[in-house]
Amino acid sequence: MAFFGSRYFSYKSRVLLFIFFLSPQIVWAEHIQQHMMAPTFSDPDVLSEVDKEWKNKPFKYDKAHTEADLVVALGQQSYPIFHKLIHQYAEKNHLNIIIKPGTCGITAGRLRKKSADIGAYCCPPAKSDRLPGLEFHSLGISPIALIVHPDNPLRNLTSKQARELFKGSPTRWSQLEKNETNDFQQLIKPIGRLHCKIRPGHWRGLLNDEDQFSPRLFEVGVIPDMISQVSRNTGAIGWEVPLMVSYHQKKGTVRMLKIDGHKATDLKYVLSGKYPLYRSYSLTTWKNNTGNKKLKSQVEAKKLVQYLQNHIEKIHTDISYIPPSQLRRAGWKFQGDELIGEPEKTKEHKK
Repeated sequence: MAFFGSRYFSYKSRVLLFIFFLSPQIVWAEHIQQHMMAPTFSDPDVLSEVDKEWKNKPFKYDKAHTEADLVVALGQQSYPIFHKLIHQYAEKNHLNIIIKPGTCGITAGRLRKKSADIGAYCCPPAKSDRLPGLEFHSLGISPIALIVHPDNPLRNLTSKQARELFKGSPTRWSQLEKNETNDFQQLIKPIGRLHCKIRPGHWRGLLNDEDQFSPRLFEVGVIPDMISQVSRNTGAIGWEVPLMVSYHQKKGTVRMLKIDGHKATDLKYVLSGKYPLYRSYSLTTWKNNTGNKKLKSQVEAKKLVQYLQNHIEKIHTDISYIPPSQLRRAGWKFQGDELIGEPEKTKEHKK
């Protein structure tokens, strides 16, 4: 160390040496920061790797649906909105449309099997979802609200408080600083539905990785259980979009919190890109002649998707959606019909 400080080293040399020894720590700090930042969308140009056998595999419905004109795979979020509407559309257009309920994961499986014409996602696609020949069509976004028991006096959480809370500290509501919960002594019971772990966006806006959540996190698999668990425990906190809170109200009563002083139902604020939690919804179709599929079915699939997109544009306020037309005007990024990124001002806000 004496040699380092000797007259043989100029001030400039010592600065360079200091940076040299410090740089690994700087790089590691940047790595940690990048790891903590949640990806919001995947690269639409990076497709899933498939073999020649898959590429040549013919499109084929399951045995029970061989007479179908279209097979549509819906999820927990899309089924309540679309299933009756699709039946009405089928009857009006004299089509035999089979609706298969499920999840994003089940949808992905049906698409990989080439047994569904249309698939619904409640999250941006992962690389593994981007099959060759598959196109994504945005339905818009919807804010995710933090929800608590009605007896919880809390009305607002900052983004930072929410992240710390789901990490496991504080452990009691009374430990929140400068908050109306100071006299609320219940233990905090975080409830999580860590669905679509391979996909960007959604709950990753809270914490990027499932391992970052508190060991005390109580996991549920379906939306009704999320509503039920939060409504039954005065210390509980979870998350869900406003539409599903309303749709599953028979499972229990919950209350939505503000985040950073803004309600989840403040769609103008959500549109700005500053609201930290939201879902991104899309439907898929196949490009012409993919996997030897009949061209007629692909044309009908695109017509149905366009019909459902138009329906969302009409009812978006009632279901707390922001449709693609508004997102485009606000500067959200699209590639073709797919939403692929937030507006630039969002990135500046999140730095």
